[in-house]
Formats: sequence, C-alpha cells, structure tokens
Amino acid sequence: MRTPKDYAVLVLKGIGMGAADVVPGVSGGTIALIVGIYEELVNSIKSVNLHALKLLFTFKFSDFWRQINGSFLLSVVSGILISIYSLAKLVTFLLENHPVMIWAFFFGLVLSSIYYVVKNVSEWNVMNVFMFLVGTAVAYYITIVTPTSTTNDLWFIFLSGAIAICAMILPGISGSFILLLLGKYEYMMSAVKNLDIFLLVVFAAGALVGIVLFSRLLSYLLANFYNITISLLSGFMLGSLNKVWPWKLPVSYAPDGSVLTERNILPDAYMWEGIVLILVGVAVVVILETVSSRKEK
Repeated sequence: MRTPKDYAVLVLKGIGMGAADVVPGVSGGTIALIVGIYEELVNSIKSVNLHALKLLFTFKFSDFWRQINGSFLLSVVSGILISIYSLAKLVTFLLENHPVMIWAFFFGLVLSSIYYVVKNVSEWNVMNVFMFLVGTAVAYYITIVTPTSTTNDLWFIFLSGAIAICAMILPGISGSFILLLLGKYEYMMSAVKNLDIFLLVVFAAGALVGIVLFSRLLSYLLANFYNITISLLSGFMLGSLNKVWPWKLPVSYAPDGSVLTERNILPDAYMWEGIVLILVGVAVVVILETVSSRKEK
C-alpha cells in the first residue's frame, strides 16, 4: 500500500521522465528504467482496455481506478506534464546556450544506466547478445538520420504523437528526437510554450492511441521474452549515446538558421566542465540505484 510520500516520489520520477523527454536524444523510458518504474508503467498503461472503459462508462469509478492503477499513472503523468510545461523553456535555453553542459549530464546519466539495465539480463546467450547488437545498431542509425520537413496538417500531428510516444517509452530511443526527424520538434515545442491547446489536444490524442496499443506489445514481450527484450532495450540505450555525446560540430543548417545535422568531435571547449557533469550524471544514477536497492531489502 503506497503512502502519500510514495506518490510524491512518483511525481518526482515523472518530472525526471518529462525533463528527459524534452531533450532530443534522451528517452523518458530510460529514466523510468533508472528509477525502477518501467515495468509497472508499461503494465499500467496496458490495463487501459475495453474492460476498463466499460467500468468507466457504467460509472464504476473506483473499480476503473483500481483496474488502471490510476493513482500510480496520475502521479507519474502529472510529473511528466509539470516537467514538460515548466522545463520546456529552460531546457531549450540550455540547449541553445550551454549545449555541452546539458548533453554531458545526460551522457553520464545514460552511460551509467546501461550497466544497471544490463544487470537485469540473467543469461547472456547468443540470442541475447544478437538482440543487444541489433538494438545498438537501430538506435545508432536513428541518431544519424537527417531530419526532414513535413506537413503541419492535423492528421500528421496526430500521427507524430502516436509515433513519438512509442519512442518515448522505449529506453534509448528519444521521442523528442523522433519528432525532430519528423520535422515536428520545434513546431510542438512552440505549441507547448505558447499553450496552443487545440494542437496539443490533437497531438495528445495521437499519443494516447499510440501508447495504449504499443504498451500491449511491450508488456507481452517483457512477460514472455524478458531477457531478449531487456537485451534489446539495453542496445537501444548504448546506440543512443552517439546522439548525446556532448561535443559536436554543426554540419548543415535549416533555412531558419537552426542546426540540421551535426558530427561528434573530440572534447574541445568546456572539456573539464563537461567531464564533471558526465560524472554528476553517473553519480545520480548510482545514488538512485543504491537507494532503490536499500528499499527493496
């Protein structure tokens, strides 16, 4: 039985997920894995099904709430929304003005979390190693694909929400970066900052459909092919490090002057500051894992 303090902690974990989702290259799913709520999150989303809707529409609200693990979902989703709305301007400011600093922190965060996720694989056989390599290759390829220009029609906003949310729940594959590839990152960030409610509702509707459907697949894979699935997710996280490497050099620009593609370079400016923030990111994960392990005991 969770206490009010437990739910407050879940809100904080949601805030961490939201902060990660704002950054193109970092996945909220990675944070969910780090803080130990990934499987419960996937299974809770999966529980939003026809049976749950039947309970809702027959006014059996308490049964509906228990069915979907409502208090858990409300806490995590509230944290995500608080983070996205409160940190959108801050994160975009940091990415524009102090990119090495913010990339370095998330690089350390993702790098150290790979170790703890890999530990969950109980047996490293040929299939698990293969899926780890596949995950690494897929995530790496996604990080080097050139962003494109796309339509702003509502049907595409809906589709973008459905696709991006699937990536957001996958560790290592950033929903924000998928939006960047779809040509909708700046567009949707502008909608968040300007509180364009209609556009956000269309995007959220697509996200809702996408996550409800995709969570069923993830839940099935975790229940029936746990080691293979975790191996694949670990590979996603490793491959994504290419995107979050702190030191980059612009290669091409969009018509509006924003950077379109970049290539990674050896540390140059802010080298020591970047290294310190990488270590801070590593330390955050170690502390979270240590606290989590003590609670389990």
